[in-house]
Amino acid sequence: MQSMDLFVCRQGSFFNLVAMIRLFKIKDQRKEEAANANGRAPAKKQSAGELRLHKDISELNLPKTTTIAFPNGKDDLMNFEISIRPDEGYYLGGTFTFTFQISASYPHEPPKVKCKTKVYHPNIDLEGNVCLNILREDWKPVLNINTVIYGLNLLFTQPNDEDPLNHEAAAVLHDNPRLFETNVRRAMAGGYVGNTYFTRCI
Repeated sequence: MQSMDLFVCRQGSFFNLVAMIRLFKIKDQRKEEAANANGRAPAKKQSAGELRLHKDISELNLPKTTTIAFPNGKDDLMNFEISIRPDEGYYLGGTFTFTFQISASYPHEPPKVKCKTKVYHPNIDLEGNVCLNILREDWKPVLNINTVIYGLNLLFTQPNDEDPLNHEAAAVLHDNPRLFETNVRRAMAGGYVGNTYFTRCI
């Protein structure tokens, strides 16, 4: 059983995100009604960013490789995590967790996304910064959380050596894909690649 303060969802699982959002709204509405009955000021209205995020989450269509979690529970849906477990490619079998921070200006600003898992990857640096065009210059308000999740999945099936954050990993991928694969497996198993230590994630 999942703890009530940690919500996890995978596509096709018993847990229904739409029902979760509705439950949160009903609980918040009851809290507000109780506060009004006690003469307190009404609860703060949701921002446009929060409303849009609720819509995005309720419409999520997660790849089978991906789970989503809300570690802070219902009071903080603007900060959540996704975990990706690739089922093909260099990163097969690893588990990589990303944090999402959503601003009140969403969707006019993209989510802030960082990788919590230290990974040997041309498009993710050792501090967890992610090079994904839709998180930068190609972001548009019509895009959504689902788009970002699919983009992150694509980084693991099609790492790109032409737009790197980790230049050393990109050079190895470009010049010697077999050595790149060896380095990825060594990093995921927990060990050193060059002078950098990676924690086991497989």
